[in-house]
Amino acid sequence: MIIQGIKVRARKPIILVDDSPQSQKIIELFENNEIDFVKYHIKKFEDSCCGELPTTKTPSVIAAEGIFKEESLILYYIEYMKEKKVKEDLEVGKDKSLQKNHIDETDSAYW
Repeated sequence: MIIQGIKVRARKPIILVDDSPQSQKIIELFENNEIDFVKYHIKKFEDSCCGELPTTKTPSVIAAEGIFKEESLILYYIEYMKEKKVKEDLEVGKDKSLQKNHIDETDSAYW
């Protein structure tokens, strides 16, 4: 992402997981959809950071777009990210196409 001429790295969503099948399913969905993320196992998070998190549900996703605590909301977030990626890919493709057309026109002017 570029903002005012400065390249800015996009923030990766954080997935809080445990050893449950639901957590493993969410991790697999993120990986299958090529969504970059940072994974924190809830027990390691508790040990290394803030102590016990008794009200935190796993799996949960913390992202720039919001906090998603239920599987249905996480699935909605994954769909949103897939659509966003498709849109960004189209924008990049359009920009490259415009650049290519401009170069082709400019080059052909000299023939």
